Amino acid sequence: MTGSRKFSRRHALRLATAASVLPLVHMRTAGAAGKLTLGFYDHWVPRGNEVLRKQVERWAEKNKVDVLVDFITIQGNKLVLTAAAEDEAGAGHDVLALPLWETQNHARKLEPVDDVVTHLEGKYGKLDSLFYYIGQVNGHWMAVPSSPQSVYQVPCARIDYFKHYCGIDLQAMYPAKPVHTALADEWTYETYLRCAELCAKAGKPFGIGLSTTQDSVDITGSFCLAYGVEFVNAKGEITVRSDNTRRMLEYMKKLVPFYPPNTYSFDNATDNRMLIADQTALIYNPPSAWAVALRDAPQVAEKCWTFPAPAGPAGRFSPFDPTFWGLWSFSRNKTAAKELLVYLSEREQVHERCNVVDGFDIPPFDSMLDFDIWEKAGPPVGTVYNYPLRPSHNAKRSITGYPAPPQIAVQIYNQALPCNMVAKVTQGGKSIEEAIAWAENELAGYIG
Repeated sequence: MTGSRKFSRRHALRLATAASVLPLVHMRTAGAAGKLTLGFYDHWVPRGNEVLRKQVERWAEKNKVDVLVDFITIQGNKLVLTAAAEDEAGAGHDVLALPLWETQNHARKLEPVDDVVTHLEGKYGKLDSLFYYIGQVNGHWMAVPSSPQSVYQVPCARIDYFKHYCGIDLQAMYPAKPVHTALADEWTYETYLRCAELCAKAGKPFGIGLSTTQDSVDITGSFCLAYGVEFVNAKGEITVRSDNTRRMLEYMKKLVPFYPPNTYSFDNATDNRMLIADQTALIYNPPSAWAVALRDAPQVAEKCWTFPAPAGPAGRFSPFDPTFWGLWSFSRNKTAAKELLVYLSEREQVHERCNVVDGFDIPPFDSMLDFDIWEKAGPPVGTVYNYPLRPSHNAKRSITGYPAPPQIAVQIYNQALPCNMVAKVTQGGKSIEEAIAWAENELAGYIG
């Protein structure tokens, strides 16, 4: 990802002025006309591209707009590099999909979309505070939260191995219904540690990485939040030196020996390959790994169950990767773009896309979690019911780097600071105090 930018008082005033003169989004569907170019995520589930394209075509035909759609891969950071190139050139797509931190990175070249998001919140309810954290700059929405490729990284484990080696019935602990069980309260980091040891000794180690890739950073960051670790607080003060950090590192010293030997060199697909090859009892992943297993190793897929992250001393946190749709300030057809973004964000379109990708995409609005795809998907039926966070989970979304100011948090994330700090202790031979001192020095560089 590109480096973060700081926002000046002059920039804040420019945003405020721009927002004050924004036209209301036209809810009527006539007269948009003109041309639009759109750059979307190349979906991991191929049918995800097809359904999104058809939705755009339906809207374009009705509104007499000439629309060109590109699907851009995240592999090799191509989507991120595309955003950087278009920002620099002041030309490109009118609307571009923006992964996790890219709204913050490109805010000075994005058109405020307060009117779009305010309209959607009026229909579907208030968004979670983390959407505000990522999607707003100086109090203004700089991109629209979207569903395609917005995912959780949560445990997907083998029902049979957990029952046999750990004595845990995953389907009883997290059934495919909106209930909270007493067993769920026992799904803690201490239980996770016990199960990791038992499964490793049985030759099925947890497929969790401690590398510098996105998945590893997401997962390790959620461990930190569950232990109450803050690298930098909301005021921008370095707060990593704490008893919570020491407790987390002590825990990781116990846990990591039960991870695979190549845990420090994982890529984002290593865990998927382990699951499909029947080499692991648990991974953290969206349902894409299960979906590929369903195609390539159905005997594995039918034994998988997805459920929330364990609870730590500070609570239960599941890694979350939201995606946004950004409208460039240099777009020549902003009215049509905003009308299209409203249309694509409406319940009917989100529901249609969610069904096609077997619940892989998470709607930004919790009021849409009543879609029945998560109950029906299988085998086993209900396997992804607990993939979206539900009230019965008593869990929160996790974004690594939170609650630091976003321009600092993005560096914590991009530099994989949580993983590197853990590796100092578990692989590098450093003491806990030395690892914390290293992290403090790194953070001082981000802030300075």
